[in-house]
This record gives sequence, C-alpha cells and structure tokens, in this order.
Amino acid sequence: MYRFLLTPRWWGINVFVVLAIPFCIFMGSWQLGRFEDRVQDHESAERQAEAREKPGADDRARPLDSLLPVDKDTSGEQATATGRYGEQLLVPDRELNDKRGFYVLTLLRTDSGKSLPVVRGWLPGDASTAKAPAAPKGEVTVRGALQASESPGSNGVSAAGGLPQGQLGAISSASLVNLVRDDVYDAWVTLADADPGMRAVPATAPNDTGLDLKAFQNLGYTGEWFVFAGFVLFMWFRLFRREAEVARDTRLGLAAEA
Repeated sequence: MYRFLLTPRWWGINVFVVLAIPFCIFMGSWQLGRFEDRVQDHESAERQAEAREKPGADDRARPLDSLLPVDKDTSGEQATATGRYGEQLLVPDRELNDKRGFYVLTLLRTDSGKSLPVVRGWLPGDASTAKAPAAPKGEVTVRGALQASESPGSNGVSAAGGLPQGQLGAISSASLVNLVRDDVYDAWVTLADADPGMRAVPATAPNDTGLDLKAFQNLGYTGEWFVFAGFVLFMWFRLFRREAEVARDTRLGLAAEA
C-alpha cells in the first residue's frame, strides 16, 4: 500500500524533509542563542552600571589609554586624561530628562598629541555659542565615563546634515576629521561632574547590550524557523495521507482512471 514511498518523486520529498527539518531546528536554536546572548549582555550592562554608581566607584578611574579601544567591557568606565582644552563645538538636539537641549563638547589636547572629545555638560534650548560657558584655561585633568563613537541615526543621534559652523551631529572621530586639525581619539568622555552652569550628561549603554529591536528580531526569527519546521512536517504528512488514500482507492478499484 505504501510502495509509492519508493518512487523517485517521494525519494525527493523525503530527502528534502530529512534535510529541511534539522536545518530549521538548527537555525531556530541559533537565533534563540543570539537572543539569550543579548539578554545576558543586557543584564551584565545593568550590573556594571550599578557597580559604577556605588560609593567609591569614582576611585577606580583609570588612564584613558589603558581603556582603549572602547568595547562592551570598557564602555562607561571612568577614564582620566590630562591636557589643555582647545576648540569647542556644540551638539544640538540632545534630550536630557525629556527636555530638548544641546551638549557642549570641547576637545582636550592630551600629552599624546591627540585630542579627546569631552562633553562638559548639557544646556536647554537651541544650540548657541553665547550660552556655552568657556572651557577652563591651562592644564586640566578630566574624569568621566568613556563612550564609543556615535553613529548617525542610532540611539537618538541625529542624522541630519547641513549643520551651522561650530556644530556637530554625531560625536565620532569620523565626524570630527573634517572639522579639526588634530588627530582625534575614536572615543569620547562625558564628565562625571559637569562644569559650572551645565548639567552632567549620563553615560549610555554600549551598542548591542540592550533588549532592543535586534534582540526581539532574533526571538521572532526563532519562532519563524520552528514554525517552518512544523509546517514542513505537516505538509509531508498531508501529502502522505493523500497519496495513501489514492493508493487505497486504486487497490479497491474506486479511483477514477486517468
């Protein structure tokens, strides 16, 4: 009755099913693993943030160069750097506590000869050089949270171009390369204590450590792969049942002749 399973057509169907189901299960498991990794990264980032807020955490500040390059482990760590403030830029359209304002960013020329972008604080309203306090004179040592270079269009960073002179959209070495003469670190620092007249800008979590859209995309893809594996099995069973019914009807002489 089931001799149809030995036909070339059914050999092809069976081989496809035998290969497709394990492949779908493997891909679903891989996507689920990616989601679990993102959850762990999120929990780890939260633990690190809590540790940095504990009393005495500021005492663990380390020299800037020892924390580079910025990665998931060093992002948000307290860094120190010594140098002299130079060119000042404004970063418009930045929110703090649901209020619109701008960052005051000043380049710190360090002893290494490279400049470090330092966000000295936040001010409300439209970006204006008249509002931004001048940077301290002479040699200074700054301490603040280390941050990775920003990407336009992500994490609330504006992707708009055509900004007025003296303004910057995204805080990154790529954005600064055409605005300043010095070599710039591929990182920036937000001061733990803002300069007088401004509010401190809190550090942000590093990329790919939160339960963001990508994490839930991984979870969605997990479901899709497992559903597809079930669909393949369902379609095989449906074809098998229909073929078995045709074979039975033919054996009983009930099937219509072609």
